[in-house]
Amino acid sequence: MNVQSLGYRTDLIFSRFEGEVTDRGDYLVVQTPSNPTYYWGNYLLFAQPPQVGDYARWREQFIKEIGPNPPVKHMVFGIDGTQGEIGEAAPFLEAGFEADPSIILTAQTVHQPSKWNDRVSVRALESEADWDQNLAVQIVCFQDDHEPASYRVYAERSQNNYRAMIAAGLGQWFGAFEGDVLTASLGLFVQDGVGRFQAVVTHPDYRRRGICGRLVYDVARLGLTHMGADVLVMAADPEYHAARIYESIGFVPAERQIGFQWVDKSLLSTTES
Repeated sequence: MNVQSLGYRTDLIFSRFEGEVTDRGDYLVVQTPSNPTYYWGNYLLFAQPPQVGDYARWREQFIKEIGPNPPVKHMVFGIDGTQGEIGEAAPFLEAGFEADPSIILTAQTVHQPSKWNDRVSVRALESEADWDQNLAVQIVCFQDDHEPASYRVYAERSQNNYRAMIAAGLGQWFGAFEGDVLTASLGLFVQDGVGRFQAVVTHPDYRRRGICGRLVYDVARLGLTHMGADVLVMAADPEYHAARIYESIGFVPAERQIGFQWVDKSLLSTTES
């Protein structure tokens, strides 16, 4: 299967490093055995949007390829394409799946954003203390949408994988520091001249101060001048303000990406019933 989407194509950089990608002709099986609760690390990527009758067929293929052994409490389907075509989506949505859209932005040059924070310094993470802070920031930013204990396990496994990729010379993780305090962080990994950003986060206590724009700009420049990237790729929620921050630096929308996701709701609960 020849993947057309730049978003999914760069997602596979990480899937192939950490896990397994199997080509079935009209779909790819993406698996991360070391991180089975990673929804978008264990999914099927189809070449075409769903057609009439595909809901049952896709479910059967997911169960055959990824579940129930090991047991999974999610079901995720990616759709290759550049315009976000959803096809016959109604059966998925009626069964409790959610559409998961992203906008894929690219840049070959960048400029300093108008909102600029000069109190922080941007550098690569260096010490175990830096990485401990990074894990804490990732968790505080994302765990409200997940069961806390399982999300911590996922976050720890993901960070370990990123560190292994860094050790292999594929990229680097950067932070914006105010003194010794990590306020925001992100990863940038480069393959064949394409640089893909990962997990851009800002601690809630430091948002709306121009830190994210400063961090992305500084790292983008490093990617284009010192890390071998000819083009930079960023995925963002089309309804979230982060896309506007990236556009203020010079990123432009290039593609629309879509997928369908179902998750056992008990995994999203942070309180006991």
